Amino acid sequence: MIALIPSGRAAPPAAGDARIIWSSLSAPEVFTELYDRHAPRIHRYAARRLGADRADDIVADTFLTAFRRRGRYDLTREDAAPWLYGIAANLIGKHHRAEIRMHRAYARTGASPVTESYAERADERVDAAGVRRALAAALAALPARDRDVLLLVAWADLTYEQVAEALSIPVGTVRSRLHRARRDVRAALGGRHPIHEGDDDA
Repeated sequence: MIALIPSGRAAPPAAGDARIIWSSLSAPEVFTELYDRHAPRIHRYAARRLGADRADDIVADTFLTAFRRRGRYDLTREDAAPWLYGIAANLIGKHHRAEIRMHRAYARTGASPVTESYAERADERVDAAGVRRALAAALAALPARDRDVLLLVAWADLTYEQVAEALSIPVGTVRSRLHRARRDVRAALGGRHPIHEGDDDA
């Protein structure tokens, strides 16, 4: 259901998330449509970053924050995913120590559902457990801002422009942080890198 035009506001956006957010200003229940569209992806991302136990709280807090801030959303942006991932990344950042502890534990044991998807992309001749341990250690060693960029690209499938929007940084900064993170992970894996290569300048 699309709400009537809120009093004193301009005409609604044509479609997409922006229209949902706009409509929710006068009919708050409409905001659940945004949750239905994006919560599963945000949950998968949060679970990879912090584990399943904390992912539920991150998702709930992300959409609660988004709901409270919806009046300030830029309605010219049809896709709200970067905005939501930005909120989630900020909340995840508050659990920095927990994330580092998790990656270090995986680095010791090699049992890592978090890094499994990366390991699956590695050369078949490389021992998968060894890749997971090295990757987990590399992720733990990255500066938080570089890790955010790397994982928003690799795990959330955001474009450079969307990452820039999510983190409120220039696209050039996204490129430099991503290049640095990939370099460091590649070095930790002995020159191999299970994250997409060749698009640093895409």
